[in-house]
Amino acid sequence: MKRLTLTAALLTAGLAHAAPVTYDIEPTHTYPSFEADHMGLSVWRGKLNKSAGTVVYDKATGGGSVDVTMDLASIDFGLDAMNAWARGDKFFNVAQNPNATFKGRFEGATGGVPTKLVGELTLNGRTKPVTLVIHQLKCVPHPMLKRELCGADASGSFNRDDFGLSAGKDWGFKMDVALRIQVEAIAKE
Repeated sequence: MKRLTLTAALLTAGLAHAAPVTYDIEPTHTYPSFEADHMGLSVWRGKLNKSAGTVVYDKATGGGSVDVTMDLASIDFGLDAMNAWARGDKFFNVAQNPNATFKGRFEGATGGVPTKLVGELTLNGRTKPVTLVIHQLKCVPHPMLKRELCGADASGSFNRDDFGLSAGKDWGFKMDVALRIQVEAIAKE
């Protein structure tokens, strides 16, 4: 009986240790960015300056999920005129569609670290599947907050025409957009 109790206690401790943790995305350290073609001449790069969301991560299994909301009004190409145009009714139409979201689940874990995020991107009122490759994911104790802090870098691509964002297509703009989400998130208290 003593042996059974000890085994149950060890199993319970192991399960408690392997529980998923929920993290709040740190908006001052998370800036989704993108690269898009400009008439085949150059690549425009930009970022979204405001984002929020949560990450649920089980370090034992590498499982979990991500839910990121990106404020499209915070788009920043580094050119005010381009930012204003992108926010307007000819492209993002932020008055009607103020946010983009990515919701996905971790997959392909090796040693508790997932290798990809399989999910859906919602943009311009349309939702399409998008897979992001995870280039790095690391968790450490936050030196000041004394809670766990995780950071990751993931990338993928999508066709903006699939989301009804075909501006420039008739002029030869390529519709593929590279998406990169670098994120830091702190464990909830």
